[in-house]
Amino acid sequence: MKKIISLLLLVTLFCSCNEYQKALKTEDIAVKFEMATKLYDAGKYSKAIRIFEQIAPAYRGKPQAEKLFYMFAQSYYKTKQYYLAGYQFESFVSGYPKSEKIQEAAYLGAKSYSMLSPVYSLDQADTVKAIDKLQTFIDTYPNSEYLTEANVTVKALSEKIEKKVYENAKGYNTISDFKSAIVAFDNFIADYPGTTFKEDALFYKYDSAYQLAINSVPAKMQERLNVAVVAHSNLIKFDANTKYKKKADEMFARIEKDLQKFTK
Repeated sequence: MKKIISLLLLVTLFCSCNEYQKALKTEDIAVKFEMATKLYDAGKYSKAIRIFEQIAPAYRGKPQAEKLFYMFAQSYYKTKQYYLAGYQFESFVSGYPKSEKIQEAAYLGAKSYSMLSPVYSLDQADTVKAIDKLQTFIDTYPNSEYLTEANVTVKALSEKIEKKVYENAKGYNTISDFKSAIVAFDNFIADYPGTTFKEDALFYKYDSAYQLAINSVPAKMQERLNVAVVAHSNLIKFDANTKYKKKADEMFARIEKDLQKFTK
């Protein structure tokens, strides 16, 4: 019995493959469309794409085109070809503004760009583009069923950019370019006032001001020590029990001691 079932499966598979190859080679676009639809429904998206690519130009303007281009875009999305999926979904939205699939297509088009967003340490051009696409979707469809998910994605992408900017500022501190670090942290705090990295940014700005001050020539030390005092005050105002309190207090004791030299 098992042998018979296995044989039947092999025959079915062979016929299916043979049917697919015939569809690829035929000039009959209706046959191709039927096969591509069958493959799409079966979840065989890569094979479906090969046929969709063949017949897409011929179906533009035809009654079946809306269904074809929706399946085409979805096939790219399902196979994680997000650049192509984003392009196809945007084309679908533009070409079929009255489609019942319009909101889904608009959302998946924007989401495709978010899937291209790299880790925070790399260039974030695709992340910025994704946020822009998702925000356009949110503004266009404020009552969409996809609104909550879109907002969550925008928040996650925005936090990624924040981390990138924060780490760039911290990098100046790491390489002891304290002047640049102070400017970078000031810009970061101004641009992202509600950031989750604010405590860290305030501390490393303070640390940068401190390091710059204690390593200064005497003529610039007092002024820079006072800048460090303000940076310390801003950190403590943000959180009197900051996780950096012990180190911050030790640094502040050194600042007070050094400032005493200028009051004699």
